[in-house]
Amino acid sequence: MNVGATPKPLLPIKVGFIESWRLVKLSYSDPLKHTQELERKYGNVVLHKVGKMSVVHLFGAEANRLSLLNPGQVLSNKKAWDQIIGRVFPNGLMLRDGDDHRYHRRLMQAGFKNKAMQGYFEQMSPQVAQSVGSWLSQTEPKGVKIYPIIKQMTLDLAATIFLGMNLGAEVTKINQAFEATVAASLWRMPIALPGTLLWRGIRARKTMCDFFLPMISEKRAGDGQDLFSLLCRATDEDGQGYTDQDIVDHINFLMMAAHDTTTSALTSMTYALAKNPEWQERLWSEVEGLGVDTPSSNDLSQMVETAWVMKEALRLYPPLSTLPKFSNKPFEFQGYMVPANALVVTYPIHTHHSKAYWDNPEHFDPLRFSDERKEHKRNAYSWIPFSGGAHMCIGLHFAEMQIKLVMFEMLKNYRWTVPKGYEMPVQQSPISKPTDGLPITLSRRPQKV
Repeated sequence: MNVGATPKPLLPIKVGFIESWRLVKLSYSDPLKHTQELERKYGNVVLHKVGKMSVVHLFGAEANRLSLLNPGQVLSNKKAWDQIIGRVFPNGLMLRDGDDHRYHRRLMQAGFKNKAMQGYFEQMSPQVAQSVGSWLSQTEPKGVKIYPIIKQMTLDLAATIFLGMNLGAEVTKINQAFEATVAASLWRMPIALPGTLLWRGIRARKTMCDFFLPMISEKRAGDGQDLFSLLCRATDEDGQGYTDQDIVDHINFLMMAAHDTTTSALTSMTYALAKNPEWQERLWSEVEGLGVDTPSSNDLSQMVETAWVMKEALRLYPPLSTLPKFSNKPFEFQGYMVPANALVVTYPIHTHHSKAYWDNPEHFDPLRFSDERKEHKRNAYSWIPFSGGAHMCIGLHFAEMQIKLVMFEMLKNYRWTVPKGYEMPVQQSPISKPTDGLPITLSRRPQKV
């Protein structure tokens, strides 16, 4: 655009009622296909009316940059996410803007400092080894659905690390509550009628609040080093900390974010390594080359090729395919004037699969993240599985640590395969996961004498 040129008004694409709702449905069921279709037909800036609401779709790395850096605070996370998950995860860190977000994030950093992270690692390492080692109790190969197994493990780990407890007999109830609140993110009806997803999610949220609230006074008075305890004791320079309700809101959201997104990433990696056994063996060689039975945090930093595979799995299957925000005021983007009070949506999954940034983007190729190729460095906003800017995932280093620990134990203990010709069916919203649980065949890896 030329300096001084007048931005063009953004006119809505002209589609009929049926086509309009087909697009809405497709945005939930297959965001990648949805975005590729819109971009191909209409370009990088698309205004679409859904009833009275204006929905603006922005495509490309520059759209990601705008969304994540948010110059002039033209966009609001809170206004968008409140409408989607605000009744089941109100006031989570992702549902805050501006100074309020910065304040809450600054207090939360107490739970992600180096000392805390080392403590988490020391607790998590033996628990991961015990859990993964128990997946196959005999030597014969066994068919399993790996997604629910990984999900149960990451929930148990979140309970240990974040809550400082073993959920024990409560595990089924709490797991069901988390499942119900996440499922409520896909509500189709904004009214919480009995039996609807939203109704079940709201009831599940109450279950979690009732579970966590009575623990706060003891956590605040103690010296525990779990995340729940650290949040209870976190204070600013004036000695002020979170309210009880703040703590519950944050722990509910962090428990969901920690175990659901990590489960998604681990499942995608498991699938990718089953489909590409040469990479499974390559990573086993990396693990074996460490020469340790129990890795240290420094050993994890040497798992460079494992990190490539993790990044490639997150590129192909980002846990969050879509980043919605609301426009606080009109703003210009690529020569168009985006209106105020519009739902402005950017799409990591679209950029991650774009030929504009990646060589052969549909192909699994971890080497694209190697120092020799660095495809992800072509544009700083082409690969954004952890979001970015002020809302960069606060737990990304914790997630990578956990993923590498689990992969170390999986590769040490097992080989795994999927049937010839199998393609994982993926539900991309609200969090990427296999709709069939990802059936694999596990077999014990022969151990050297």
